[in-house]
Amino acid sequence: MASTLLIRPVETKADRKIFVDLAFRLYKDDPHWVPPLKGEALGLITPEKNGWFSHAKAQLFLAYEGDKVVGRISAHIDTLALTMPAAQGFGPGVGQWGLMEAEREDIFVALLAKAEGWLREQGMHRALGPISMSIWEEPGLLIEGYDHAPTIMMGHAKPEYRGWIEAAGYVGVKQLMTYELDITQEFPPIVKRIIRSGENNPRIVIRQVDKSKFDEEAAIILAILNDAWSDNWGFVPLTPPEIKDVGVKLKPIVFNDLIRIAELDGKPVAFMITLPDLNEAIKPLNGSLLPFGWAKLLLWLRKPRVRTMRVPLMGVVKELQSSRMASQLAFMMIEYIRKASVDHYGASRGEIGWILDDNQGMRSIAETVHGTVNKVYQVYSRDL
Repeated sequence: MASTLLIRPVETKADRKIFVDLAFRLYKDDPHWVPPLKGEALGLITPEKNGWFSHAKAQLFLAYEGDKVVGRISAHIDTLALTMPAAQGFGPGVGQWGLMEAEREDIFVALLAKAEGWLREQGMHRALGPISMSIWEEPGLLIEGYDHAPTIMMGHAKPEYRGWIEAAGYVGVKQLMTYELDITQEFPPIVKRIIRSGENNPRIVIRQVDKSKFDEEAAIILAILNDAWSDNWGFVPLTPPEIKDVGVKLKPIVFNDLIRIAELDGKPVAFMITLPDLNEAIKPLNGSLLPFGWAKLLLWLRKPRVRTMRVPLMGVVKELQSSRMASQLAFMMIEYIRKASVDHYGASRGEIGWILDDNQGMRSIAETVHGTVNKVYQVYSRDL
């Protein structure tokens, strides 16, 4: 006799642990899945440990067949996203779902119905997904690039999920792309000329950040980010509690020569953040820092030697966007960080992204330095 599928809300600390553990079972045979540190994964879904919950609420669900957990999903509402212009993707009445995993399509369909029902109860009339859980974390479903592992802060998914989501009536509304490139190779002559021109311009200074002044540097970068990205699809401003969380999470992998701030006439106008791919270090740990994982990770953090560097964020103030100066500053920062990545960290591969599919300026920069698309993530939408 077939077991009856039961879906119930996550309510306890033990439920949250079960929620996290499910992915470890479903992906145990996938060589390209990177097991997250379980403490980090639990922190993401625990309101007391995630500053995003200061302006958002969520309900998690688990699917059971008998005593076996066979699926999970989150439904959530970001109150700041509700205030954003509808033309930028969010707006009034738009909720989200994410963190979806399921053994079979019928389980996914049942979980999705539960998440959508919760969103309707909260007054939402449209759903975006998957977004796990903030747009700044892991937005979109992987639809291209299953054959290699994701870098730090990027997601992975089973290929069949795309068909399940589209069969449920969801339509893709935005694609997010990552570009990879061989950073051991010098850039094309035209890029070198642009960089030399910038170096001869006394108005331009490209400087490293000073980690000893972490809070001050973070404030400068945040000001540029909020200006540069404010018109982008999916933009939601970062709040002080989220900034604090990001600082705690990323500070151990912040290195002065991998983060640059561009100044024009003494004013900060652009930035580029590059992170050594922490996934290379945590993948062998299988989610646990015990018994000796913490020591291995601490040793790695002292002087990372990595294959891949990821550029998760770049930004140029709006007044310079679409100008030759914007491209020049970007190429200069990319080149200086490329050289540092190879010379000081042994890196051979770079990954830039994610980049919105309609961000022609950033896509052109990535392609000019011989970057090619290696992963595509898609955000879907459906009226409720």
